[in-house]
Amino acid sequence: MAEKFVPRLRYGIKRAAFWLLWPAIAVIVWGELTPRPPQEISELLGWDKAQHFIAYFGLALMAVLGWSGRRVFALLLAVVALGGTLEILQAFVGRDAEWGDMLANTLGAVTGTILALALLAAARLVDRRRAE
Repeated sequence: MAEKFVPRLRYGIKRAAFWLLWPAIAVIVWGELTPRPPQEISELLGWDKAQHFIAYFGLALMAVLGWSGRRVFALLLAVVALGGTLEILQAFVGRDAEWGDMLANTLGAVTGTILALALLAAARLVDRRRAE
């Protein structure tokens, strides 16, 4: 039974990560470029840098899992570039761009990438052990 379930689960996670990445990007773009972001989110997480870290952690995690670890460095650079671009664009919508936000974005993206790579490596290890 597990022989059929595990590959299906892995495929489902890959597809979910791929398809959920796009609405996540849309929400993050909206959140960073809206002139007055909702206060409920700020109150929930408290620290602004934590919001940035979590958002880009999730983006990088979904990107790497959604593409099964291919082109990892390019995906990481794309997520970091998105964060940098949005920080620059904030100046045009009446918000303040901050280096601290960019640092939190980058650290979140790197951490999400590392976790995704660790999960993919663990999955490959399980596959090898089951094949023996």
